[in-house]
Amino acid sequence: MTKQCEMYPVPNPFSTRYIRPGAIGYLFEPGDSAEKVVRRLADFGRKAQIIGPHGSGKSTLVAELLAALGHAGKRPLLVALHDGERSMPRDWVSQARALSAGIVVVDGYEQLSYLSRWRLNARCRRHGWGLLVTSHKDVGLPTLSTLAPDLPTAQQVVERLLSSGIDTISRETVAECFASTDGNMREMLFTLYDRYEGRGSGQTSSVTMVASVPLVAPATSVTHRSTGGR
Repeated sequence: MTKQCEMYPVPNPFSTRYIRPGAIGYLFEPGDSAEKVVRRLADFGRKAQIIGPHGSGKSTLVAELLAALGHAGKRPLLVALHDGERSMPRDWVSQARALSAGIVVVDGYEQLSYLSRWRLNARCRRHGWGLLVTSHKDVGLPTLSTLAPDLPTAQQVVERLLSSGIDTISRETVAECFASTDGNMREMLFTLYDRYEGRGSGQTSSVTMVASVPLVAPATSVTHRSTGGR
């Protein structure tokens, strides 16, 4: 390793800061865009679901849609729920009012209890807020998008994360990691992180250039984690 590389170590392009939702753009189908998805959401009466398994890109798609919603004049309130969070944050209604929200976006809607879902839907109707949710399965709302990652998409994501012209992770390695994680894109990228870290032991070629990642500006939104039952 050269002195320059010792002074400026090459960052791992699969680090969390590069692969978190909003850090790398969602790969839309040819001819589609965040703006077109938002228009379809309006056609659904601003109430819809995004369905997909773990690690399929739901949160990444939501991150893209937040900015498009804001540009369309429907300021979004984002509520990100995690395992075991069965209710909305206690202050989500006051936050939506303070934000003058036009739509509530709930990432991880399937975490909510049936009572919490009923209360959420009722309050959105009462205040005239739209409701966009992500879920692993159908929750009875109009379906805006169903995500099913495939290997070509996985290859494109990895190509975005790697430096231009530097082949540090082979397509065969990507295919192997994609298969070993049952198509879970998030887990695949975590696995590739480990592969990239082990490149000096012969798993992949050495690297002399810093990875270049296409960043996406974060949308104006508010993210909450559940703080208790309602």
